[in-house]
Formats: sequence, structure tokens, C-alpha cells
Amino acid sequence: MIPLFDISLQLNGFPIKKAKAELDKILTAPENNYNDFIEGRKKEIVDFHLKNNTFYKKLANIDSYENWYDLPVLTKYNLQIPLNQRLSTGFNEKNVYINKTSGSSGNPMVFAKDKFAHALTWADYKRLFSWYKIDFNQSLQARFYGMPLTFLANKKLRFKDFLSRRYRFNIFDLSDKGLKKITANFEKKNFDYINGYTSNIVLLAKYLQKKNIVLAHICPSLKVCVVTSEMLFEEDKILLEKQLGIPIVNEYGASEVGIIAFENPDGEWLVNSETLFVEIVDQNNLPVPNGVVGRILVTSLDNKAHPFIRYEVGDYGILDEKSTAKKPILKKLIGRTNDVAVLPSGKKSPGMTFYSITKKLFDDEGNVKEFKIIQTQLDVFEIEYTSEHELTNSEIENIEKEFSNYLEPGLKYIFVRKDNLERGKSGKLKQFKSYLKYK
Repeated sequence: MIPLFDISLQLNGFPIKKAKAELDKILTAPENNYNDFIEGRKKEIVDFHLKNNTFYKKLANIDSYENWYDLPVLTKYNLQIPLNQRLSTGFNEKNVYINKTSGSSGNPMVFAKDKFAHALTWADYKRLFSWYKIDFNQSLQARFYGMPLTFLANKKLRFKDFLSRRYRFNIFDLSDKGLKKITANFEKKNFDYINGYTSNIVLLAKYLQKKNIVLAHICPSLKVCVVTSEMLFEEDKILLEKQLGIPIVNEYGASEVGIIAFENPDGEWLVNSETLFVEIVDQNNLPVPNGVVGRILVTSLDNKAHPFIRYEVGDYGILDEKSTAKKPILKKLIGRTNDVAVLPSGKKSPGMTFYSITKKLFDDEGNVKEFKIIQTQLDVFEIEYTSEHELTNSEIENIEKEFSNYLEPGLKYIFVRKDNLERGKSGKLKQFKSYLKYK
């Protein structure tokens, strides 16, 4: 088979062969001095941007690199200026890879990567997926991501999908009728793997459960499902494994820096220590001990076009106690730093905790397909949901009782049943949202 994926990267100026050779070189760095190896890579990228990037030099406010913890934390707010004011000397909007984030954090932005750094990201993607016998040049992907609905942009993306051996489903119609069409495609096409947003694939699994279908039985070519971009709860993973009939792999990444962590066949969520340097830090931007929760900062070690140094991706996480410099392991991803429920008592509760409680209660009833929680006032929470039938008074009373036990009494809840939940332009489902401003 013609390696269309590699050829399309090369034709677009992304040197995938050179990137693979560089990645192989990084992978051979010995464990016993990997700390020194990474320190050298960190110094190299900081020195480059201090010398060649006016935006970063002004932000860092230093002449030369001496201490890593003297460097500022780069936030999405810092990047809310035109892209051409953030590019390094020698780079312009015509000789870099340009993309934009989905805006799920509340701060969408346009970003750039130099073409070698982007090729290196793809080389790493190829390596990780190969653990599950997936080859981007040969394997057919069932893709659950968003898509533009305008004619020209849609056709352009469809052509890109063709070159990348991807079949993209319409995730903006996840009604039973839409899911029936999706399921029918798995009977016709020899898909090798599924990749996409967690909530969309979970909805497919719930539909399959209702119809008593195991996807691998009607599409025996399937090898693996990789979920990304949204939280994967253990109960959802169990459901996916049962109804898809294949291993479920958890990916954590950000479009501007690539894969941050990827689950290996041993069930370890390996942090990318090849092309990134990932930190878990406290409120003073200093590293917390392994096993302790903190904010996630990411440094792209190869992107010379645009600095992503000590970049705050907007999530909380925990590194496993057995992590090493070469093999850091993400023990747990907590959720976004800006998704916090502020309660009348002054207590602050992570939005994902709120979501987890509701999810367990809804799963116990087995009626609700999906939901999201919106804090509209200090003591008022709106819970939007899709379901087979309206929640009964007793079901609502049970939910309110559990919230009083876990959070605090006196909160008000408004339950709103909907045919479909509103998703972002990318197709992601933002599961918790607060309209309150807090410090």
C-alpha cells in the first residue's frame, strides 16, 4: 500500500523521515543520565527563544538562562496577542504550521509550530499507536472529532482525512437515528481503530448496549479505541470495553503541544518525556512531590517557531510515586483549573467532583444518556440532561440528598431535560461550567 500519510506530510514540508531519526536518537538516551539529557534540552530551547524571540525575552525579563524556576509560567492569557508578534526570528506565517485551540478552556488561541517540531509530534504519534499494531499509512481510522459544516472547508478536511486513512463521523447528530447510521458503517467498512472525543464514543457504547450489540462482532477488524480530549471515568471505560469489545486506551494531549500522556499496553499512563518536559507544580510554580496534586505545566522542547515554555495547559494532575525522569507516569488527571464550583459557605469544589457525583447517581438509574452541570448563581445549579424519560420526583430527591451529603445543604437544583446537549464548535462536550467570577 502506498504510504499516503507519510507522503502527504513530506509534500506539506514536514520532514517525517528526519523527525523519526531524531526521535530514535532521543529514545536511546540512557536512563541513568536522562535528567542531565533533559536539562540540556531545556537549556537549549530557552536559550534559543531568549536570543530569537522578542515576545518571550520580554516575558521572561532575563538576559540569559540560569535557573529553571526563575522562568515565568506562560498562560493562555499571555498568548492573546496576534501570532506574528509571538513568532521567532526567521519564522513567519508562511513557513510554519498554524492551528488554533478549541477554546474549551475559555481562552481560544492561534498557535504555531515549526515544521520539524510538527513532524516530530507526528513521529511520536506513530510510535505510540504502533504499540497497538496501528500504522497510519495502512490502518483505517473511525474518527469521532468535530468538522466544519461549510462546503469548502468540509471538503478540504475530507480530502485530508482520505490521505490520512480516516473516516470522520458526524458527531453533531448523536440521536438514536444518527448512532444507527454510525453503527451501520462499522458493518460495511474494515476499521482498524477508533479515535475521538470520549463523550461521543461513550454515547455510541450506550446505544450499542441498548441494542445488545458488541461492535467488534460486526466489525472484527477493530483492534483498539483511543479516547481523548475529555475525562474518561472508570465506569465509562468498563462500558466501552464491554460494548466495543476491544482495548480502550486513554490519551491526554493539547493541540498546541501534542500528546502529553498515552496509556501503554501495561495500563500505565506514560507522560511524554521525549518531546516535552512536564511539571506538576504548586501555587508558587514549584514542583510538588510525586503523588501530590498540582497544576500541569508543559514545555515543548523542539518548537523554535513559538515558545511553549512552562506553559500552563489548564489542568490539574498527579504524577505516580514510581515515576522516573525517563518514565514519568500520570497517576490521575483531575480536571481543568478553571472549572471550580464556589459554594455559599465559601467552599470551592472542583467541577469534575460535582460531575462525578452526578454521573454515579445517573448511572445507578440507567436512564440518563449524558448531562452537564451549569452553576448560574452561588447556590443554584442547572443540570441539563438527555434521557429516555423525564426524571421522577423520587429520582430528583435522591440526587439532591446526595449533593447535600457530599457538598453542603441548602443548594438549589434545576433539572432541564433536552433532546441534545449543546457542544462547542469542535464537538467537545464541556461537562461543567460556572458563570461565577471568583478569586
